[in-house]
Amino acid sequence: QVQLVESGGGLVQAGGSLRLSCATSGSILSFRSMGWYRQGPGKERELVATITSLGITIYADSVKGRFAISRDNAKHTVYLQMNSLKLEDTAVYYCQGTSFTARDYWGQGTQVTVSS
Repeated sequence: QVQLVESGGGLVQAGGSLRLSCATSGSILSFRSMGWYRQGPGKERELVATITSLGITIYADSVKGRFAISRDNAKHTVYLQMNSLKLEDTAVYYCQGTSFTARDYWGQGTQVTVSS
């Protein structure tokens, strides 16, 4: 059973930075895309960023220019570098992966709290 394990969340002041990591229990090369989603208080879960196996990235408009998604195939890990954090970035961040057989996998989530 493939598992995705997030780490790196925490409390940060507005304007600060955090880097989230998502480690896969299997080979990251079995995923055609991996991404980060988030769910803020009282909000729907939303896409933050994705990266395909070819390295193509997509970002939500709200994080463009501030967040960067990357992957390290050797470490089977996906990262989300978050800079210039805003209060509205406060959410539980989930790692997600879609396999080449179109199956979705989710991590357990990591809390990111941005304070003023």
